[in-house]
Amino acid sequence: MQPPEQIQGHCDLDYLQAVQASSILACIFSILGIFVFVAQLFTLEKGKRFTISGVFQFLACLCIMIAASIYTDRFHLDEQDGWYGHCFILAWISFALTLISSITYFVLRKKTA
Repeated sequence: MQPPEQIQGHCDLDYLQAVQASSILACIFSILGIFVFVAQLFTLEKGKRFTISGVFQFLACLCIMIAASIYTDRFHLDEQDGWYGHCFILAWISFALTLISSITYFVLRKKTA
């Protein structure tokens, strides 16, 4: 049986990898959303243009939310001062901006139909 210190370190590593994987997926979905947006401008008719890019932005939003939530829950259990750092704040700001971006894509789809 492993000592509790090694088990705790292993669990932290698993959570850190989950945060990193979710962050990378968010970046990939955002980049795909941009490329799909540009491709849809020239290929699809007006009523269907922004649906797929809005879905990619929404998936990126969910990945950012998952990463920030895991990071908050697992890595700041003993936080007494209430300060998580600049990257934590930027993660939640990027969550809000990608959510607004995905909603904007869906609203644009309705207005151009």
